[in-house]
Amino acid sequence: MITRIDLNADMGESFGPWPMGADVELLKIITSANIACGFHAGDPDVMAQAMAQAVANGVGIGAHPGLPDLQGFGRRRMQIAPDEVRHLVAYQLGAAQAMARMAGGTVRHLKLHGALANMAAEDEALARAAYEGALAVDPEIILMVISGTAQARAAKNLGARIAQEIFADRAYTEDGLLMDRRQPGAVIHDAGAVCDRILAMLRADAIITAEGTHIPAQIDTICLHGDTAGAVELARALHAALRAEGVALQPFAGQRAKAV
Repeated sequence: MITRIDLNADMGESFGPWPMGADVELLKIITSANIACGFHAGDPDVMAQAMAQAVANGVGIGAHPGLPDLQGFGRRRMQIAPDEVRHLVAYQLGAAQAMARMAGGTVRHLKLHGALANMAAEDEALARAAYEGALAVDPEIILMVISGTAQARAAKNLGARIAQEIFADRAYTEDGLLMDRRQPGAVIHDAGAVCDRILAMLRADAIITAEGTHIPAQIDTICLHGDTAGAVELARALHAALRAEGVALQPFAGQRAKAV
């Protein structure tokens, strides 16, 4: 059974007068925050507020770059060349670093968002391009990768510091990828189900698919999506369940991985 774990959430996804998520409440529960950088969601004011709140709560700050698709919330796939991906990620990381510095904090990790993340989980060359962009800006940044996917392989082969992630509120396919959100049962809203499956994964050191298959996995951090309905209640329930099992919540260290 894993005894220490990080709990992360995607946030900073409001835009102007349109609110998204419950950042203030989540930042009192989680240990790492993935803050949108303005391409798929967020804006400079929202970023500044989220960064300041993360600093005030002692929560690790991460850049959360996505595809340039505000209308689709970065969840629509698009054709994109490797150089475009490098520049896209580097640009958004730079914005996050500036806003974090202004808030008195630093960006310690980077996590790809939405369709970009799913594409990179399947395509190692695309993941490598994205991570090359991040590492060119900050060679010491921790890459938060979806455990056991092409993201993880790319990060390892780049010799980067990594933290491998599983998802509390998303179901997995038999190949260890996230189930398409359009499929029934892809997003899990029941707090009891979320807690039971995460504790089972931590005990097994494995991802457990929707069909019940166990896929051995490195687990450093658990994600709850800030835009999932009832995210705060899910986070509180999971936090309590982990503590009850004797699992300490703390930011991940980010170990430098060996090439595969």
